[in-house]
Amino acid sequence: MTDGNAPGQERMSARASHSPLTHQVTLTVLMLAAFALAMVVGFGFYATAQADHVSLERQKIFFANGLKDQIATVEREQESVTVWDDSVTNVKAGNQAWIEENLSVWMYSYYGHNRVYVLDAANHPVHAMREGKVLDPSAYGEDAPALLPTIEKLRTMIAQPPSEGASAGSAKMVAEDLISLGGRPAILSVMPLVPSTDKLTQAPGSEYLHVSIEFINDAVIGKIAEKYLLDGAHLLPLSQPTGSAAIPLVDSRGVILGYIGWNQERPGLTLVRKTAPALIVGLLLAASVLAFLLRRLRRASTELQTSQDQAQYLAFHDTLTGLPNRALFEDRLRRALLRTGQAGHDMGRVALLYLDLDRFKHINDTLGHPAGDELVRQTAARLQHTIREVDTVARLGGDEFALILIDIRDVRAAEDIAERLLEKLQEPFKLIDDQVFVSASIGIALSAEAETDADDLLRKADIALYEAKKNGRGRHQVFAGDMDDILLRKRKVETELRKALDGGTGIGLAYQPVFAANGKTILGAEALIRWGHEVHGALPAAQFIAIAEERGMIGQLGAWVLQEACRFAVRTDLPWLAVNVSPLQLRDAGFAEQVASILADTGLAPQRLQLEITESVLLENSDASRAALAALRQSGVGIVLDDFGTGYSSLSYLRRHAIDKLKIDRSFVRLLDGEGNAAAIVKALIDLAVALEVDVTAEGVETEAQKILLVAMGCRQFQGYFLSPPLEPAQLLGLSGLASPDDAEPSAVRA
Repeated sequence: MTDGNAPGQERMSARASHSPLTHQVTLTVLMLAAFALAMVVGFGFYATAQADHVSLERQKIFFANGLKDQIATVEREQESVTVWDDSVTNVKAGNQAWIEENLSVWMYSYYGHNRVYVLDAANHPVHAMREGKVLDPSAYGEDAPALLPTIEKLRTMIAQPPSEGASAGSAKMVAEDLISLGGRPAILSVMPLVPSTDKLTQAPGSEYLHVSIEFINDAVIGKIAEKYLLDGAHLLPLSQPTGSAAIPLVDSRGVILGYIGWNQERPGLTLVRKTAPALIVGLLLAASVLAFLLRRLRRASTELQTSQDQAQYLAFHDTLTGLPNRALFEDRLRRALLRTGQAGHDMGRVALLYLDLDRFKHINDTLGHPAGDELVRQTAARLQHTIREVDTVARLGGDEFALILIDIRDVRAAEDIAERLLEKLQEPFKLIDDQVFVSASIGIALSAEAETDADDLLRKADIALYEAKKNGRGRHQVFAGDMDDILLRKRKVETELRKALDGGTGIGLAYQPVFAANGKTILGAEALIRWGHEVHGALPAAQFIAIAEERGMIGQLGAWVLQEACRFAVRTDLPWLAVNVSPLQLRDAGFAEQVASILADTGLAPQRLQLEITESVLLENSDASRAALAALRQSGVGIVLDDFGTGYSSLSYLRRHAIDKLKIDRSFVRLLDGEGNAAAIVKALIDLAVALEVDVTAEGVETEAQKILLVAMGCRQFQGYFLSPPLEPAQLLGLSGLASPDDAEPSAVRA
C-alpha cells in the first residue's frame, strides 16, 4: 500500500489493445454522429419555426400599436376643433355654414374623417356630413344604434364630478370605440364642444357633442404597414378566412368586426433557403472528417485507454513523489478505521502520524526550489523504505506527510516507528551540489476503539504535531486528551485578549532599566508587556504573545505596545527605550512606515528607540524583513539582537545585517556562578561584539558575582533583578527624577 510509481506502460498498453473499447467507441461515435445530425436538423426546423413565430408576434404587435396610434390621431385631429370658443358659440347659434366649414367638411377634406355628426345636449342631431357632403340631420338616425353606446358613455363621464387633483371641465374628455357601419369597421371618437378660454362658460350638461367616424380601409391600414415596413396589408371581412398573419378588429364588447391581414415576413425560412447550399457542403465535409476519424480510431482508442489509466493514477497520487495525495489518503484512512471498527475483527488500532520537515522554507529559500523539490522526493523515499508494506505514506502538500499505520497494538509501537523515521531523516541529504541535515516533527494520534471519524483523528494528529514543534522540533508528540483543553483555553485567551486590546483594560507596560557598570547609572530601559487578567491574574507574556502570533493579533498588539512605550519615553529623560518586536511584525511590508508614523505622532526621536529582534528574523532573511530593518536603521532606530547565542549564532548573518547591539541570553549569565565553559562562551560573545563594534548587554544578572565577572570580561551594560526588577511607569519616573549627574556616562541617567 506504500505506492510507488505508476503501473508499467506495457501492461496498460496491452490491456488497451485487447479491450472492446475500439468497438464501443466506433459504435458510440456513429450513434453520436447520427444523433448530432438529427439534432442539427431538428434544431434547424425548430429554430426556423421559432424565428418565424417571434417575427409574426412582433408584426402583430406592430399592427396593434399602429391601430392604437391611428385612434389617438383621430382624437387629436378632433380635439383641434372641439376645444374652441368659436365652436361653442357658432354651434349653439345654429350657424350651419360655419359648422360645415369648420366642423364637418373640414374634417373630411383635411383629415379624411368619413362621417361627422353634431348633437345637442339632448343628443338630437343638428348637423350631419358623410364623405364631404352635408346631409339632413335626420341621416344620423341610420347610424345612431351603433353610435349611442359610446355617446352615452361620454355623457356619463361629463356628468361625473372631476376626481380629486384633476382639473375641472370636460375639455379633454373623449369616448372612443371600434364600430361597424354597414358591415365596414370604423374608428368612432366622440368629444364635447368646450370653450378654449375663460371668457365663455356653459352650464354642465348643456354641452354639444362632436361625433367623428373614420372607416378602417386599405388606405388606413396601408399607412400603418408603411410605418412598420410590412407588405401586403389589407382589410379582411369576416366572411373571408384568415391566415396566421392577421389580427382581429375587436370593439369594446369583444365583438370581432373584421381582420387586418398582411404578407408574413419569415426570416427563419429565408435564412434556411440562403444557407442550405453551405449546410450541405458542411455536412459532406463533416462526413469526410468522421470517416477519417474512424480510420484512426483503433490507435486513438489504445492511447485513450492508456491515458485514462494514467489520469486515474494521477488523480490520486502526488506528481512530485508518486505518493498517494490527500484524496487517496483520506479514502484509505476511512477504510482503515472502518475495518478496525468492525465487530469481531481481530485487529489492533490505527495510528496516524502527521510529519512536517523543520525549517523547510529556509532550505527552499537559500538553496532554491529545485533543491526543495529534491528534498521532498528523498524524504518520501526514506519514509516508504522505513514503514511496512501494509502501511500508507502520503504527501498532503508542501513538506507535510501523513502515515497510516494499521494493526498498531499500543502507543509504544507507534512511537517506535516515529523514532525510526526521525533517525532515518537525520541522515544527511545530498541535494544537487549541497549536503544538508534536516530534522522533522511528528504528531501521533491513535484511534479509539470503534472510532471511524477520520477528520477527528487527523485533527488530533495535527494538534500533536503543533505541540511537537512548539516543544523544540526534531521530536515526536503523542496526542493527549488535555491538548484539546489546551486548544480551547488558547481560543478563550484569544477572545479575552481581543476584548482587552479593544477596551484598553488589563493590558499595561512595565519597564526594566539597563544599568552601566557602576550599577547606578541608568542607560535605558526595556518595555515589557503585562496582562492582569480579571480571572487568572497576571498571565505570562510568552503565553499570550504566542497566542497573538498564532491568531494574527500580533500586529495590533505590537502597535499598541510601541505606541504606549514611545509615549512614556517622551515623558522621561531616558536616553533610549527598547521594545521587543515579533518576527511576524517584520514580515509586514508596512512595518517600517508604522514605526515612523508612531514616532511622528508621539514626538519621540528615532535615536531614542531600540527594537529588539530574535536571531530567527536574520536567519529567515525574507525580503520584507530585510527591507524593514534597513529602513529602520536608516531612520535612526537602533536594532538589538536579543537572546544572542541561543540559536544559530552565525557570523554570516551578522555581517549581512548591520545591528547596533547584542544581548547575551540569561541562560549563559546564570551559569557563570557554576562550573563549566559558560564563562568562556560569554567572553567569546563579548569579544565578538567588540570586534563587530556593537554594544553588548548582559541580561538576567542576578548576583554581585555575575556582575563583577561580566565587568572583568568587558561588558558595559547590565540588566537583571540584582540591579532592578521591572518597574511600573511611576516607579521608573521616580528613579529618573532622582538621578544625579555624578559619574554618569554620556546620555545616561543616574539611579
